[in-house]
Amino acid sequence: MINKHIKKIATAALAVACTAGLMFGLSGCSQGSSGGKDKVTLLVSTLNNPFFVDLRDGAQEEAKKLGVDLQVSDAQNDSATQQNQAQNAQSQGVRAVIINPVDSDAAAPAVATLRGSSIPVVSVDRSVTGEEVNAHIASDNVAGGAQAARKLAEGMGKKGKVIILQGTPGAASTRDRGKGFKDEIRKYPDIKVVAEQTANFDRTEALNVTSNLMQSNPDATAVYAENDEMALGAIQALGSKAGKDVQVFGFDGTADGLKAVESGTMLGTIAQQPKELGRKAVRAAYDLIRNKKVEKIQSIAVKTVTKENVADFK
Repeated sequence: MINKHIKKIATAALAVACTAGLMFGLSGCSQGSSGGKDKVTLLVSTLNNPFFVDLRDGAQEEAKKLGVDLQVSDAQNDSATQQNQAQNAQSQGVRAVIINPVDSDAAAPAVATLRGSSIPVVSVDRSVTGEEVNAHIASDNVAGGAQAARKLAEGMGKKGKVIILQGTPGAASTRDRGKGFKDEIRKYPDIKVVAEQTANFDRTEALNVTSNLMQSNPDATAVYAENDEMALGAIQALGSKAGKDVQVFGFDGTADGLKAVESGTMLGTIAQQPKELGRKAVRAAYDLIRNKKVEKIQSIAVKTVTKENVADFK
């Protein structure tokens, strides 16, 4: 009976100590864990895109394997929402944050606050502009853009006019895929980029943008879309012209994109490995929590997919 009474007193004292710790900003009681698991938050730009669904799934698979309590927050492509989610993660005592920025520039203040609180930050797929993170996991988007330019140029017979559908303004992947493509396509003097416009990585928006751009550029013979969703929207807009009068090239290697390559409506796509991105991001966060050395930049190779090799990716 005495031992039980002592145990009750000790438990009550611990509760008081933890309450006081919370009041004064101490973290010794929970240390950001949930049921003994490390608590990590994944801030994803949007789950209204199959690429990021795959990225999330890969992260969840790795978290389960490592015993990490992974909490996923969907910003729905809104930078202000993502900043609020970062603040919430910090207040909930997470041990690390993985961020896939909506906007690489706008993400910097939230990342600075997290780093200032000694919370490790891993950026995935898109970098953070002007603020250092502990690790960055991404596909080589510049190389992918160049690969797309070379293959699209071949499909055009090395001459013609190209429309570029850009991704979300401010996103590092938009900048890098555009840079890689344009730097490479300049090497073909008989190919001219006649229009560029954002469609925000969105299929429906790309349908509308492509329709408008084709009206003002009816002699365009190719569309380079900085992701597969926009490429698929362009294909819808082009109708029977897709894959015949107008060649379309995408980026991501999503399931729907691969089907379009197989059917011939899309000339090709640049295949990423979104699940691998998610897995490596969680592994990096897990190691950082344990003060293990983590490679600062981890680049995941991309591959060019055409009708000739699409079966290898399905």
